[in-house]
Amino acid sequence: MRLLFKLRPLHSDSGSILLHFRVNRLQLFRFSTMSKSSKLQNPKKTGETHRNNQKETKDFGALFNEITEILGTENLSKDNPASRCSFSNADSHLENFQTREELCTQAVCENATEGLDLGKEESPCLEGSQLANSRESDVSPVVHRVTEIVRGENSAIQMEKRLEKLVSEPSLEVVDKVLKRCFKVPQLALRFFNWVKVRNGFFHNTQTYNTMIYVAGEAKEFRLVEELVEEMERSTCEKDIKTWTILISHYGKAKLIGKALVVFEKMKKSGLEPDVKAYASMLRLLCNAGKSDLVLEFYKEMVQKEIVLDKNLYKLLLKSLARCGRIDAVHLVADDMIQVSEIPEQDAYASVLKSFCISGRITEALELIRDLKNNSINLDPESFEILVKGLCRADRIADALEILDIMKKRTVADEKIHGLIINGYLRRNDVSKALEVFQSIKKLGFLPTISTYTELIQHLIGYGEFQKASELYNEMLEKGLALDSVAITAMVAGHVRQNHVSEAWEMFKSMKEKGIKATPKCYTIFMKELSKLSKMDEIIKVLNEMQASDIIIGDDIFLCVISYLEKKDELKKVEIVKEMQKACKLYPQGETPTSDISSRHKLILRLKAKDVGQFRVDSLKSYSKDDLEEICRILSSSMDWDLKHEALEKCSVQFTPKLVVEILRNCRVHSGAALHFFSWVGKQAGYSHTSDTYNMAIKISGCGKDFEHMRSLFYEMKRKGCLITSDTWTIMIMQYGRIGLTEIALRNFREMKASGHTPTGSTYKYLIISLCGKKGRKVDEAVQTFQEMIRMGCIPDKELVETYFGCLSEAGKLLDARNSAESLCKVGFTIPLTYSLHCRALCRAGRLEEALALADEVGGDRQTLDHYTYGSLVHGLLRRGRLEEALTKIELMKEVGENPTVHVYTSLIVYYFKEKKIDKALEIFHQMKEQGCEPTIVTYSALIRGYMTMGKVMDAWDVFHDMKRKGPFPDFKTYSMFISSLCKVGKSEEALQLVSEMSNSGIVPSTVNFRTVYYGLNREGKQHLAHNVLQRKWDATSRRKFLT
Repeated sequence: MRLLFKLRPLHSDSGSILLHFRVNRLQLFRFSTMSKSSKLQNPKKTGETHRNNQKETKDFGALFNEITEILGTENLSKDNPASRCSFSNADSHLENFQTREELCTQAVCENATEGLDLGKEESPCLEGSQLANSRESDVSPVVHRVTEIVRGENSAIQMEKRLEKLVSEPSLEVVDKVLKRCFKVPQLALRFFNWVKVRNGFFHNTQTYNTMIYVAGEAKEFRLVEELVEEMERSTCEKDIKTWTILISHYGKAKLIGKALVVFEKMKKSGLEPDVKAYASMLRLLCNAGKSDLVLEFYKEMVQKEIVLDKNLYKLLLKSLARCGRIDAVHLVADDMIQVSEIPEQDAYASVLKSFCISGRITEALELIRDLKNNSINLDPESFEILVKGLCRADRIADALEILDIMKKRTVADEKIHGLIINGYLRRNDVSKALEVFQSIKKLGFLPTISTYTELIQHLIGYGEFQKASELYNEMLEKGLALDSVAITAMVAGHVRQNHVSEAWEMFKSMKEKGIKATPKCYTIFMKELSKLSKMDEIIKVLNEMQASDIIIGDDIFLCVISYLEKKDELKKVEIVKEMQKACKLYPQGETPTSDISSRHKLILRLKAKDVGQFRVDSLKSYSKDDLEEICRILSSSMDWDLKHEALEKCSVQFTPKLVVEILRNCRVHSGAALHFFSWVGKQAGYSHTSDTYNMAIKISGCGKDFEHMRSLFYEMKRKGCLITSDTWTIMIMQYGRIGLTEIALRNFREMKASGHTPTGSTYKYLIISLCGKKGRKVDEAVQTFQEMIRMGCIPDKELVETYFGCLSEAGKLLDARNSAESLCKVGFTIPLTYSLHCRALCRAGRLEEALALADEVGGDRQTLDHYTYGSLVHGLLRRGRLEEALTKIELMKEVGENPTVHVYTSLIVYYFKEKKIDKALEIFHQMKEQGCEPTIVTYSALIRGYMTMGKVMDAWDVFHDMKRKGPFPDFKTYSMFISSLCKVGKSEEALQLVSEMSNSGIVPSTVNFRTVYYGLNREGKQHLAHNVLQRKWDATSRRKFLT
């Protein structure tokens, strides 16, 4: 039952039923390999025994001594490479378990693509039918011209007309190839797909549907995916094995495990037998999700059907089972590798050893070596390198050194295994010890590897030892080592840190001269270091270099730039960057039409700013994803803190401030556990909190309304000499203000300025928003603070201006609103934008006449203003019951080419529900979807509220479930509205279910949610349930606070 409870959130309804079905079947599951003669099988060695670590410390020493005795007496020799377990240098460097610190961390240090063990999963849609096949010459000119029209056109009408002139009767082959070429622009691919669908005599076949489903899945448009599948069924177009595999693959990538399981079962019911790729996709996604029970069941089915796994999938399976503590299953899979797949024993057991070491199960790794010795199975020296690597990863360097000494006596130690020891010391940030081992390598006559040199250079630069790092780099050149992009990028970052930007550029460009291709991560590292010096022009230069080198600029970089410019209210530049981003999406690497190159180049050159502040490209992580997931799994578990504390003490994670910040961010929903972790990690040897970690802890305390602890953390920062920044004050002001404690927020604001800290744009923003809130509103103080913000040169963003104008309009401070609008125009806001924001605020406040009068004042910019505000005006008219005027306004906008927006459609739906015209409301909803206007969460919330008002509770639930299945997923406001509506109609027990569901979905129920359900249950005479709600509220409150 516990297992079923954990699996239930994976997928609602059918997904939950399927999981229940599979887990019940699992109770009868026995491996076919259980009956095989296993060389390592031990009936007493169960998974439960291995997970029991009560005596681990005592047993480890004896076991380790036994292993060293085995190694000390065994004759080790370098075997023939063809006959032994082989791990290449690149593979070793990539798959080692280190988490590199600070400068050029894991993102820089990778010399090859991550996940080598997993292999590259081929695209189920595109494989076997690539664009350049044997028949490409027949249709390629048409495909090229059609693709150019589809991908290069923004106007829907013009695109269709141009297509009609070019192709009258498109063939299935042409359509399929065009769709494949448009897989990075799914919205345009869909337009083309729908256009050909209505051509006379054309019918999509399974292949074109498969391609379109693949394109939609790549864009994570799962609602569209489901619509396409339904359309296939309506058009009696049969699904083939590739259709199902595409669906499984994309649901798996999105971690929608329940849906993937449903699809898999449907495939089998349809009469199609899943092939090896379908099974492999399911096995891969379940392994990555850590669902060991389901993994084992699928593996059992594959064994029964004699489906052979490849080596990479075996490795993933072993790694997943070892991480979940299924040691017995690991040994059984190893038997299958040897007996079924005929993988050599040494390779199979080396993979098992690696899986144990990767998952931190050193005791099991040592037991494996002992059992192999007892069964006369010899592992080669490379396998002991895996053990050394695992010992270093577990911070048992002293034990690793003992293994190294034994290998030295047997003359099988080389530069690679010494490099592992160096890496272990660097993980501890013990650079001096690492350098000692480095010198010993050279004394022994070994040449250190490029990876060892690079890691030392990175850490030396991180500690400000740039001169020593340069000496090592020059030594690499003298010894003739083949440099790679990682080593050169490390030196580039070092030059930037020394403010030697010209030297950094010279070093960076030397890569091209040496024939080394800089990766996107190299460029990102360069930009990150430049941003610390606020070298915006240089960052633009890097972007230009990326474009010139045909490197795709990722969305993460664009979003960082856009976010910063929006904070600075550089609205024109934001639009330029968005155009540039759009151009990159329309024409990815190597596909830009010649005529468009110069225009894109101009866009890049136009994107300039004098100050980038902290251009955050913090996607570069100085920690391991596995470490992050391990700690988050502990903190988010249902155990009490004492058990979590024990688990934390046993883990071997090397904590860094960046890792701690990310852990706190990921576990903020479990705020009590996160704050206990913050306290615990601060006491660990070799670790110290920074301003960033304190700021995150302060934010979490405030979100949990634990203001006493929040203030305590602030004073602790002061005592420990941590830098109090403007961000620290801003966080506290925001946390007090968001719940209406505006007097305290203002007091903190005054303290901030008195202490010498200058308020930032964010400080002003969150203070003004809190002063404008419904609770604790202080209109006069908001006006004064807004004027001060403008005087200080901080430009408000759109969210702040909307909130501020809304407050003034509701409070009747129309003169202050007009004066503020004039101030905004003086600091760069355009007249149409300023008036539109003001007009919207007046409409929402019910001041329709003032809004219409304001719109009439604009004059020459009226058409632009209408574009921005007509949705708000229609909304205002409908709220007043002036339907005819609203419909007239809509028709007038249609005449000038402005189709109704989602805002207009939603306003009409709300109006018709209010007038008890449910059929008309639903007609508008269907019309909205037919016109291609995607309903938003506000639209669906309006439907739910409307159904509840009409007493149609089941229909409201249907809409809610549809949101959960297809999106957009309900947010806090939707849940709160539905809870309140259910309680009003006497359905408080159903509302109670929603409160539980909120928590499971990662949305924290508010005090108001609990109170609403509590009062509702009492009104219905269900005092016992009401008492339970009260108890749950108290429990939730206690879990959110730091209780000693």
